Amino acid sequence: MINCSPVYETPPWGFEDQPKFLNQVIEVQTELAPEALLEYIKEVEVDVGREDTFRYGPRIIDIDVLFYEDLVIDSPPLIIPHPRIAERAFVLIPMADLNPDFLHPLLGETIANQLAKVDKDGIKYISSGVCPEEER
Repeated sequence: MINCSPVYETPPWGFEDQPKFLNQVIEVQTELAPEALLEYIKEVEVDVGREDTFRYGPRIIDIDVLFYEDLVIDSPPLIIPHPRIAERAFVLIPMADLNPDFLHPLLGETIANQLAKVDKDGIKYISSGVCPEEER
């Protein structure tokens, strides 16, 4: 793990009749290829107790690969950059805490510029987001 953002409480997105979420962005360094990384994080989700529900429904954990350096990948099941980053304040706010000048490889805009364009209502800072010392 290289860095982690603060944790934010955010309103649900997509399906609104559910509890609020906790969101955080974590920057990692890995030797895994993007597809292997996706497979690994899906295993972590299952290990933590995630069960299949409906799209945008309640879930105990949801880990996404937002970016992988400046790669652009569009081959199911992996799309990088994550296709809805630019419309999601709950991703852009913690991402901007880590690297506001990161340039979206498709949009050609920084995270800070994208964040300036989205509605931030309902997003609440919760904690500083202490990164674990232990690496996997």
